[in-house]
Amino acid sequence: MAEKPKVAIYWLASCAGCDEAIVDLNEVILTVADAVDIVLWPVALDFKYESIRKMKKGEIALSILHGSVRNSEQEEMAKLLREKSQLVLAFGACACFGGTAGLANFISKDEIFDWVYRDAPTVVNPTNSRPQLVTKINGNRLTLPEFFDRVYPLHDIIHVDYYLPGCPPPPELIANAVFAVLEDKLPPRGATLAPTKPLCDTCPRNKSKPLKMEISEFKRIHEIEAKDDLCFLAQGVLCIGPAIRSGCGETCIRTNTPCRGCFGPVDGVADAGAKFISSLASLIGAEGEAESEKTIEGIADLAGYCYRFSLPRASLKRKSKNKEK
Repeated sequence: MAEKPKVAIYWLASCAGCDEAIVDLNEVILTVADAVDIVLWPVALDFKYESIRKMKKGEIALSILHGSVRNSEQEEMAKLLREKSQLVLAFGACACFGGTAGLANFISKDEIFDWVYRDAPTVVNPTNSRPQLVTKINGNRLTLPEFFDRVYPLHDIIHVDYYLPGCPPPPELIANAVFAVLEDKLPPRGATLAPTKPLCDTCPRNKSKPLKMEISEFKRIHEIEAKDDLCFLAQGVLCIGPAIRSGCGETCIRTNTPCRGCFGPVDGVADAGAKFISSLASLIGAEGEAESEKTIEGIADLAGYCYRFSLPRASLKRKSKNKEK
């Protein structure tokens, strides 16, 4: 009997929502489990890192890695699985782009530690204790991973063969990706295993967009009773769909929630946030600089909205404390 291909599923800086998405394959997961030998999946099965270290290079057919990289342990495991794997799939928005955790790149590691261990209203820390990489207690040496100064998408740390975006990826695309590997029907390496069209092309509200759209006032989704059959931008509600890849099934749109960008940019666009901001400027229906500034001021945290899932891949880096810079 031929040996089954080995598969590893591993979380880095992750909420485990991507693991839940794999479980959501339902009965299909039984077919997958029967076709492969899962050698690592911390959220579901008990395996030890040492068993992976003992494997030969390339012994694992596919490693599915989700989550961004924020500390040295995550970096170590990403590099280990890269060494032992023939293929690596960056799975989910965090692995592909940095994800929501990547919004922390707007501030420094020191600012994060100051808030968490000193400045937050609920913190009581009279000795100003901070996590230490090495602590000696009663003759024992305790260690912690190094907390990096920024969040990294997976491809900044290791070579990635394929990408499957989403927060989390939908079950249909997960199944397609896994069976493409098993049946050797993969596209060229470096491809994103999702449709190439922008979300607006598949959005059920596409036909409701006016031929000439002008926005004179921006509203947050909770401030209005948004119509469920009208383009969000036409209602003055930010929706980043024009710059985002389709494939999510328009889940948010169908629950009357605007797109926030978890599928990342379409092919050929490096920075979806910048692309959207550029297009948004052409939609502002204001006359004169003062009126334009007033309209723009109605947008709450434009950078945070446009880069909710992709800041670590953006040309934009940290926010400046000096607004004049």
